[in-house]
Amino acid sequence: TARGFAATRLDDVAKRAGVAKGTIYLHFKDKEALFQELVRTALVPLIGNLAAAPAAGGSVREILERFAETFVREVAETKRGDIVRLIVAEGARFPSLADFYFREVVSRGLAAMRKLIENGVARGEIRHERLADFPQIVIAPAMIAVMWQGLFGRHAPLDAVTMLKVHLDLIFGERRVS
Repeated sequence: TARGFAATRLDDVAKRAGVAKGTIYLHFKDKEALFQELVRTALVPLIGNLAAAPAAGGSVREILERFAETFVREVAETKRGDIVRLIVAEGARFPSLADFYFREVVSRGLAAMRKLIENGVARGEIRHERLADFPQIVIAPAMIAVMWQGLFGRHAPLDAVTMLKVHLDLIFGERRVS
């Protein structure tokens, strides 16, 4: 992520990892396979957390709040965010990487989000049932947080968790504190 996909050579990766280049080839056929495994291990497991059904007495909003907190802590504020930014920056030049990322991360995330929205509509937590047609609306602030942290965080830090909770207020209605 430091140099971008195009400019990175496996020699650079091996040097940074403190191994011989041949060691990398024992596990990965090429740079693309290495990147794919990075995505599978660093990001795909987080999507599984989104697919959880609400616990008894729990709510869809609580699941989304936990996911937002986890996403900010585990992606937006870490090197995992660099992977997302790399895809955004270079996906058009490397369509096979963008296709892989869509299959492994985006499509799974959208499906899980759609299911959660449908669950929220069925439970009466979400009024706008058409939201299920556009789960990207729910996910958009998380992407903004990743981009903002990487580009502008040092100039204007973003309280991404609070931003995401305000976004959820727009979807679910403001929480009343008693």
